[in-house]
Amino acid sequence: MGLRKSPFVLSRKQQTEASNVLVFMSDEHNPYFSGLGRYRFVETPNLEKLAERGVVFSNTYCPSPVCHPSRSAFCAGQRVHQIQTYSNCNLFKATFPSYGHILAQAGVHTVNIGKTDFYNDGVRLGFSEVISPGERLQPNPYISRQPLAINPGSPVAARQYGVDPKNFEYDIQRVDEAIHWLRETAPSLTQPWVCVVNGIRPHFPHKVTQDLWDKYQARHDLPRFDGTVDSANHPYALDLRAHFQTDRFTEEQVRGLRQGYYGCVTFMDQQVGRLLAALDESGLSDQTIFAYTSDHGEMLGKFGMWWKCSLYEDSARIPMVVAGPGFPKGQVVETPVDLHDLQATFFHATGKLRERPDGWQGTPLPEIPVNDPGRVVFSEYHGHGTRASSYLIRKGDWKLHYCIAASHQLFNLADDPDELHNLASTHPEKLSELEGELRSICNPIKENQRAEDYIQIQLAELDKRGLLPPPPEEPPIVDGGSLGWYV
Repeated sequence: MGLRKSPFVLSRKQQTEASNVLVFMSDEHNPYFSGLGRYRFVETPNLEKLAERGVVFSNTYCPSPVCHPSRSAFCAGQRVHQIQTYSNCNLFKATFPSYGHILAQAGVHTVNIGKTDFYNDGVRLGFSEVISPGERLQPNPYISRQPLAINPGSPVAARQYGVDPKNFEYDIQRVDEAIHWLRETAPSLTQPWVCVVNGIRPHFPHKVTQDLWDKYQARHDLPRFDGTVDSANHPYALDLRAHFQTDRFTEEQVRGLRQGYYGCVTFMDQQVGRLLAALDESGLSDQTIFAYTSDHGEMLGKFGMWWKCSLYEDSARIPMVVAGPGFPKGQVVETPVDLHDLQATFFHATGKLRERPDGWQGTPLPEIPVNDPGRVVFSEYHGHGTRASSYLIRKGDWKLHYCIAASHQLFNLADDPDELHNLASTHPEKLSELEGELRSICNPIKENQRAEDYIQIQLAELDKRGLLPPPPEEPPIVDGGSLGWYV
């Protein structure tokens, strides 16, 4: 593709006309696996088409690499520790104001379709319309950090791949609803609108249609870096491997899960294509920003790890492609950004930037320099599978993984994109600089304790409701040295 890198800010012009915003947010998409990423054998022609029409933000991060915290922070415009949505177990109703509420009060028509993963319906969060609300109905009870909880369901999930067309029904229905809304409702609106469509693929189970399964049969592959490398044996990674019992996964399962994931990504891309076509047919494409992104990534077996919950790049980094008014065609922005910046763009695009509450995170994407080595992006993780909180700071080529219960990791992503070489001991000045950036955002020790206190409240509530799981019957297996999954 002929995407270009530019030293210029996307747009310094004052916005004179309000635009609409249409977003498709997938679930668990590792940006490396697409026609825009490192592994381009995964077919995503519609994302490539979108990139030609707009801008690829090549260093985009989620607020936290797990569903409920990431989506809640995106909706609230605040960091996870600010709204205390620490994990996928939150037994209490959301009370924070959302962008849907603030924009609706300002005269913007706001719509949410599909998964929110909140313990509250979207109407209470203030959206003008909620179509097929996707709340989290069951909490994840395996949240204990001290001692480390073991999730017994993971070995079952390891077998969830293969052919099953029903696995795509949810996303097809949500996109059908979005297309119907674009045809029947959007053209009649007299005010600007923001519509976010939420899918659940390529999140596991990795079950696909027969044609997509066959498409990637030749890519029945294994991770390039498995559980034997140094980063895989960092205590943070070992805890996640123990929690999810991923060292029990067989080679056949790893191959099958990866094959199914590739098919899920291509299916997701097909839904992007359907939405783009419907937007074009509506006659509103010239007035509408279209964005594709995801709530977090997927380790996909790298370092012997699966799913999310990790602050390594494959889990914390997400795709983001944006096209429409204010976004030049065929451009790549390397400056680190995050989902808060996308949410700030809703206010910018609709002409309501002054209505955005003080203290909300993010900068509208059109106002971000294309290559700003000084810009800092932050992510955090407090949830299941770890013994304590951890934090991510990205600045320029450098990335800090700050761990409360383990040694810190420092990576130069320009030289080491796979995060194989920890430079914390050899670059103390850079480590200190990024630690300073972290402490300017939060007190990591204090926030770890606040998270632990809140987790204890959740555990007590689980016990009260009879939902607290028993201790594991057998100790976890963590033996990455026996896997040998190099290719």
